[in-house]
Amino acid sequence: MKKILVTGGCGFVGSSLAHRLREDFPQSEIICLDNLKRRGSELNLSRLRKAGIRFIHGDIRNKEDLEVINNIDLLLECSAEPSVLAGINSNLAYLINTNLIGTINCLELARKCQAKFIFLSTSRVYPIRTINNLQFQEGETRFELLNEQTIPGVSSQGFTEKFPLDGARSIYGTTKLASEFFVQEYVDMYGLQAVINRCGVITGPWQFGKVDQGVVVFWIAKHFWKQKLSYIGYGGTGKQVRDVLHVDDLYDLLLLQLNDMEPHSGQIYNVGGGREISISLLELTALCEKFTGNRIEIQQIPEDRPSDIRVYLTDYGKINQATGWKPKRKVDQIIQDICQWTRNNEHLLEGILK
Repeated sequence: MKKILVTGGCGFVGSSLAHRLREDFPQSEIICLDNLKRRGSELNLSRLRKAGIRFIHGDIRNKEDLEVINNIDLLLECSAEPSVLAGINSNLAYLINTNLIGTINCLELARKCQAKFIFLSTSRVYPIRTINNLQFQEGETRFELLNEQTIPGVSSQGFTEKFPLDGARSIYGTTKLASEFFVQEYVDMYGLQAVINRCGVITGPWQFGKVDQGVVVFWIAKHFWKQKLSYIGYGGTGKQVRDVLHVDDLYDLLLLQLNDMEPHSGQIYNVGGGREISISLLELTALCEKFTGNRIEIQQIPEDRPSDIRVYLTDYGKINQATGWKPKRKVDQIIQDICQWTRNNEHLLEGILK
């Protein structure tokens, strides 16, 4: 691959993947395109420059910004308005134009260049009400899915790609699902080599977490700087559960897909840490206390928020069977890595994360 384009390249996922690509493809030209809208993304500019990665200040909503880029061999579509709450108290047009129209613009560029295309989708394509109506039990520190369910595609191990898509999923999730449909159409109609990875919670150092996106880093930061937090919804117990995936584990998977793209083209894979690498907010609090040494006040708010879900776990059996991939970095290691990164960059980060 002589030329690689990473959209959303100054965001957490995009910049992290670009740095790993630079290590493994030292002769390739790597370009990161970003509109720098998200606060903190500007901190990645110097990091990219030091790594020899080219930056283009552009926006995937504007096809003209993409038309100046030619002859790419790979397009990693990492750009997004990533908040599940987007459109509720924010600009709906930006959400749709970025997550749907922007993806179509990227697909057109990949088609023009006959480039491989990897689309980072989301577990949020699955309908909220269906998820919250699943059978579960309440344990001491977390909610647990029961193994026997009346709906296909889910068990105590998590959600497979066969989980039903009927129902509402948030405007954010809808834009990503619609983009998936377009990716599949481009594969079928134009012969584009493309794969869709439905990712759960991705995290790691250099993520600038907020309450509605990047919750692991957000939770750690609030402990590090001794600020208040709240357990919101489901009784205010903090037992909501997500699986988490270190961004380096995501890269390991993408490298397997890139090295043998043809059998994966047109496929959809659920990608995440799975049952083994999952955590509740209550359990996350305990690890934050352990690695920061700080205990903070956490308010209990029993009322549910719009678009929230009780439990999501990724069943990554399909991609494991296809490639042998399995995430390696465990929860304790992930939390410790982020805490150490925060400590090492305290003065740089306090204006953004504090």
